[in-house]
Amino acid sequence: MSKNVIAILFLAAMFVWFGSPGYGPTAAYGDSCLSQGEARQAVQKGDAISLSEIRGSLAGDGGEVVSAQLCRAGNRLVYIVNVLGGGGEVKRVRVDARSGSIMGR
Repeated sequence: MSKNVIAILFLAAMFVWFGSPGYGPTAAYGDSCLSQGEARQAVQKGDAISLSEIRGSLAGDGGEVVSAQLCRAGNRLVYIVNVLGGGGEVKRVRVDARSGSIMGR
């Protein structure tokens, strides 16, 4: 199967998965994830680094960021990032939004 077909199937599965309430990368955070506008403001205020910086640091590991959302976790902001690895597996990574350091895989 070609890489393009695999990528299309993967993206279709992600759309189905994220469209289901109560499931997906932010389910553990409930309603505490920021909207795109709120995330943009957090970056502008310096409360979070930009998503492009997060993408750059994770791409260095050979993975491709397929989705990400900025969420509140206690008193900090974290990016919940889904990364497609070279072998086709998807890993969920939590990244500290202020420092960019990986908190967990």
